[in-house]
Amino acid sequence: MSNSSGIQDLMAAETRASQIVAEARIGRGDRMKQAKADAQELIQIYRAEKQKEFDKNVSTSGSSTFSKELQADTDKDVSMMQAQFQSNQAKAIEILLSKCCEVSVDVPSARVRSTQKEYGAQ
Repeated sequence: MSNSSGIQDLMAAETRASQIVAEARIGRGDRMKQAKADAQELIQIYRAEKQKEFDKNVSTSGSSTFSKELQADTDKDVSMMQAQFQSNQAKAIEILLSKCCEVSVDVPSARVRSTQKEYGAQ
């Protein structure tokens, strides 16, 4: 009889152990969900602080001054490029026209030999 009561005690202990493990898993999942929610809240607070800091820096640092300087540099570069274009325009047209009008009527020697091979030397 003591044997069967020992087996029953072991079965009951095993059941209790499995319940404890299941409760621990559920508790762990709940803690993970809570930790994730807390982390998201901290991230949102940090992001809001940094956004306020950024907005403050943009408004006080004179971003319009930076954009004005950038625009001035860009305008200067554009005017310099236009001046270079104007000064080199005539020269470029002259080079293009000279290359278009220079037609060489010489037949390359390789072409002559090739033709002679095809049609026989006459």
